[in-house]
Amino acid sequence: MLSRNLRFLSRRYSQGVTFRTTETSPSQQNENQIGLFYTVNNDVCKQLFGHGGLPKSYMKQTKTFTETSLMVRLPALDIINCIKATDFDKPVIRYMLYGEIGAGKSLTLAHLLHYAYEDGYLIVHVPWVSEWLRRVPRHKEMSNSPTHEGLVDLPLDGAAWLLHFKMQNQVLLKKGNLKISKEYVWSKREQTPEGAPLAELIEHGITRVKYACDVIDALISEIKILSNSKQCKTFVAIDGFNTFFYPLTRLSTPTKKKVTPEEVTLTKSFMELTKNDWVNGVIILTADQLGVSQDHQESHLPKYLLYKKGFEHIDPFVPVEVGRYSEREFMSCASYYRDRLWLRGPRETEGELKLASACNPYKFMELCAPL
Repeated sequence: MLSRNLRFLSRRYSQGVTFRTTETSPSQQNENQIGLFYTVNNDVCKQLFGHGGLPKSYMKQTKTFTETSLMVRLPALDIINCIKATDFDKPVIRYMLYGEIGAGKSLTLAHLLHYAYEDGYLIVHVPWVSEWLRRVPRHKEMSNSPTHEGLVDLPLDGAAWLLHFKMQNQVLLKKGNLKISKEYVWSKREQTPEGAPLAELIEHGITRVKYACDVIDALISEIKILSNSKQCKTFVAIDGFNTFFYPLTRLSTPTKKKVTPEEVTLTKSFMELTKNDWVNGVIILTADQLGVSQDHQESHLPKYLLYKKGFEHIDPFVPVEVGRYSEREFMSCASYYRDRLWLRGPRETEGELKLASACNPYKFMELCAPL
């Protein structure tokens, strides 16, 4: 009886405004679907985001709604259209997503990752750089790099990222046609021979955690070689990229010496990957105020967040702003919340919520939670 009443309320609240699209393939979506929600298949969602990539508040919401639905928004469509028109024989184009806190940069990146997965890209995704450099739980393990003098490894973080990479690319890796170009010697007894499958290199970093950061360094070098030789096309996505250039981290050595981002081997590896000295790929980055401390959040613009060094590193790049909801997007989101019984009450409350949230997606979601 209760479930029947919930379905009745759901139908009643969703009448009048179309908020869903049946086109679930990002490559087939167009401007007609802007503002509409599409549902990501559970298996695909687990593969792409099982080890990170979706904001925690959004993950809680998906459990409440019992589905993972993304809104089709113009920034994602613009980038997808640009990618479709790209000459992959030219150096990689770098796109920078930026916008105020809560505007939807991470979910736009998630939409683009879904596109890359469906289009057969090898995905290199860093869910949140701040997890490495700014968030330091008690179990954070750090050690001196055996191969890069003066740098430090984060072996547990490196192994966790390799597991994420393996999960996202399991279909391509299982084929076994991506092979490494040279032998890698890890110790007197351990080596990965030339011509071994890329999956073997990754598995070594997961099972032998002490070598995880060196494996990532080797993996990125091999990915660039594979892309240049047209054996795969690569999609790089890094959320909170500006954290790599913030002068301070929360890492420190046993002697209490503060560690800068440049002294972390993971930083070195992903700086190498985000150069535009390779072809047959795409690079999508985000600049996010949440990736740095509270005293450096005066502006959400890339030039401010990236500092001079970061801006010069990715110049030239294509800036893409992720803004607040348009009128159409706001009404669509309100209808979706009503359909999921996240928002109830008279329609008049939507005008008040619009003013209170200023059409900021995150603020709107937070305001609806207790209603």
